Amino acid sequence: MPSRPSTTDKLACLSSALAAFARERDWEQFHSPKNLAMALSVEASELVEIFQWLTEEQSKRLPPEKVQHLREELADTFIFLLKLADHYKVDLIEAAHQKLEKNAKKYPVEKAKGSAKKYDEL
Repeated sequence: MPSRPSTTDKLACLSSALAAFARERDWEQFHSPKNLAMALSVEASELVEIFQWLTEEQSKRLPPEKVQHLREELADTFIFLLKLADHYKVDLIEAAHQKLEKNAKKYPVEKAKGSAKKYDEL
């Protein structure tokens, strides 16, 4: 059975596809770090808009058409995040693992379990 591509390989493939997509449209000129960060913020706000005015219970059980909208906004957010990370050669998987390790120290289980308090309030 053939091996499945790793997450790193999938991210590299997606990054290449995104670069080609922008290059074909001559959009690289607009993809400065500042603009990518701003676009990322806009897309993240569109994620928030999906849940605006919903109760906690409603937010956990979105109808299929809302899940599809969520999927598209998640993709937009991920695309801009990946493009920004690529600009600075940040390995997002490695960075996330490092951040998780840092957070484990800031939020030890014995202090943080079941609490929503910030680390400096534990």
